[in-house]
Amino acid sequence: MNLVWGTVVSADIDHCTVEVDGREGTARAIAYPDLVGPVAAADRVLLNTTAVDLELGTGGDHFIVAVIAEGKRPEGVAFSDESGGHMMKLRYTPLQRDVLACEAPEASSHTIMKKVSSLEDIPVVCCGLHSQVPIVAATVKAEAPHLRVGYIMTDQAALHLDYSHLIKQCVESGLLDATITVGQALGGQYEAINLYSGLLCGCHVCACDVLIVAIGPGVAGTATPFGNGGIAQGEAINAVTSLGGRPIATLRMSFADKRERHQGISHHTLTALEVIAHAPAILAIPALSDKTQRQRVDEQLDTLDGLAQHQGVFFDELMFDQAHLGDIEVTTMGRGYADDPVFFEAAASAGMIAAQIGTVAAEQAISDFLETKNPPAGEDGAGCQPSSCASCPLTCDLPPTSVDDRSPDSAETINDEPTAP
Repeated sequence: MNLVWGTVVSADIDHCTVEVDGREGTARAIAYPDLVGPVAAADRVLLNTTAVDLELGTGGDHFIVAVIAEGKRPEGVAFSDESGGHMMKLRYTPLQRDVLACEAPEASSHTIMKKVSSLEDIPVVCCGLHSQVPIVAATVKAEAPHLRVGYIMTDQAALHLDYSHLIKQCVESGLLDATITVGQALGGQYEAINLYSGLLCGCHVCACDVLIVAIGPGVAGTATPFGNGGIAQGEAINAVTSLGGRPIATLRMSFADKRERHQGISHHTLTALEVIAHAPAILAIPALSDKTQRQRVDEQLDTLDGLAQHQGVFFDELMFDQAHLGDIEVTTMGRGYADDPVFFEAAASAGMIAAQIGTVAAEQAISDFLETKNPPAGEDGAGCQPSSCASCPLTCDLPPTSVDDRSPDSAETINDEPTAP
């Protein structure tokens, strides 16, 4: 770990340019105002330069640890930003800070969180990589724009949500309706103590129809079966199932990655699904026109006994559309769609399944609500069903189409039971 003093040359919203003492030129540094306070040009700053010194990829920025404003002596209160909550994140570190947790008694959501214990069958897409999140969200919104989509960031990678420019763009463009940071992760619109509470918050406090769970930027890997951040995907599947949700697994796939262990379906995903996940998930398996690629994926799915519990959904059409992302540019290990299309297709296929399940679940919720507000057919009123929107006297966000019309023609479920593809 290296801590070095430097001087701020310029400060933008997302990052600063700094001169590091004893080094030539300028460098990029990240400042989180909720941890160190405001930063301005000419300020003296204490920098954590470790990631740059180790020549890392993701996370290869300096991070500002402390700020001494220009012309001021380091004395008295340097920074004060009370959250209104008493829960701590980054606990027992020099930068621990208070947050207003959604479960806490002082939070307005406390009353709701005391009562809820089920995800009520909503779909939850469990991702292995952060870069899959925008693709999933964009596909859901393109297929079913009326659905509310929330992102839950766990704490197995980057801990501050503000480090992700992708999530910021997704929120600004309307692809994400809510963000929740759980465990030691922080910076979301909502804070939760653990993944379970975060899931319940997304469902009941944020009123999301679809949730996406993923680590932040910067997945760790050691070329060992369990020494990687992808393990979190299996843990998310278990959590979703235990709370009564519908877990959908996004496969990390590539045929452009030169590392054999990531060819086809990554070993990160296979370990998470075969060993870590103790509950069945829906596997979104994208269309593959190349017979050699399809053969490799089929062999990977067939030879691993632990995958037998899961339910495969095979697509025979491509699902990814860059237009759904708008100006958001997504890459994986520096590769775009043209370089590694199967990565994008796998995430988009998971998003398509979530949109279909979420639509049916949302319609059923409205149907159940209407049954409590309207008399059954044959009594004092005509009754209401989601498939009869044209005659419905109420206003809702659902498009006027029936549940049966929403089944994806391009997806084929192997069977009704969770068996291996």
